[in-house]
Amino acid sequence: MGTALASPLYPLYQARWGLLPSHITGIYVAYMFGALASLLFLGRMSDRFGFLPVLRAGLALVTAGVLLSAAAWSVASFVVSRVLIGIASGMITTSASMGLTQLNRNSHNMLRASAMTSFAMALGFGLGPLVGGLIAQWVPEPLVTAYVPSLVLGVVAIYALFQVQVAASIRAPAPFSLRHWLPHITLPHATLRRPFFIACFGAFSTFGIFGLYASLAPSFMQEMVPWHGPAVSGLSIAMILFLSAGFQWLARPLHTKTCAVWGLGLLAVCNLLLVATTYSHWPVLFVLSVLTTAAGHGLVNLAGIAIVNKVAGPDNRAGLLSTYLVVGYIGTIAPILALGWLSNLLGLTVAIVVFCLAMAALTAALGWLAHKTPVITTA
Repeated sequence: MGTALASPLYPLYQARWGLLPSHITGIYVAYMFGALASLLFLGRMSDRFGFLPVLRAGLALVTAGVLLSAAAWSVASFVVSRVLIGIASGMITTSASMGLTQLNRNSHNMLRASAMTSFAMALGFGLGPLVGGLIAQWVPEPLVTAYVPSLVLGVVAIYALFQVQVAASIRAPAPFSLRHWLPHITLPHATLRRPFFIACFGAFSTFGIFGLYASLAPSFMQEMVPWHGPAVSGLSIAMILFLSAGFQWLARPLHTKTCAVWGLGLLAVCNLLLVATTYSHWPVLFVLSVLTTAAGHGLVNLAGIAIVNKVAGPDNRAGLLSTYLVVGYIGTIAPILALGWLSNLLGLTVAIVVFCLAMAALTAALGWLAHKTPVITTA
């Protein structure tokens, strides 16, 4: 919830500090750099020390980051808060996913754990911009008050986790070793790498497409649709994630391959719809693009987490999940930075068109590869 809460607030920061669109994308990407560093350097901590201590530390760090965001007095202080939240996000995602998997050890429960991981991530990400947008629209001092709900929930969660005890047989403590802290990319067995790579680049696509909405939705929506304000942009971002969570819940019985192929196809369509919206300015097309983005986002994320859990073993699960998320976060960093640079050079509309056409081509190609990869179903 704390990670995406700032998205509908960016226009307010932009007005307060006189920022360009490229500055906003830079602030958004600062969070991603923090998350990427966390996954690269800390991604295997749960394998070595157990998921519960890492989860507690991550929650404490994200709560501190949210508190600093509320108190931010300059661009630099706000960037530091976003980096802290990013580091915590990487720790929480890997440790919570590993914990759910360890506590649900048979194959049926592991698939349920995969669905719950992806569902909870989408739900939490969606609550952030929804709450932030609503508060920013109607409550005084929105750049402070918008963070209060997430801050309170963070304190409650920290307290709750320190009341939890996990059986010793589930813990995975290990002695300190420098190599555990060095950047490391984990890969599955060679025969399982093709579906794993499809999952990783599917994450690259979904993170990148959602990054467009999360970083620049308040800016481009002013040109595309007649509805404006933090509540509108926050609701659009939240709807993508809430609907994504709903699609994931409904799609749990489907085969992993079916989710991957259909999800990637829908992501290609949503990008083409967004291109059409930039030229037509029809609100109906924008709504359709949001709906297809949500469906594609949900199905691809569900398939990706499922593939990672299927190709992973007990000794490399956290490492493979970290690698999967690293590729996903790179998908937010590189395309969104390029989008910010293009918007300064060619204008926001042209930059969005170039971004969407490139993403449509990538997701269509990945969908075709997923269709041609039968091992996804049984990997």
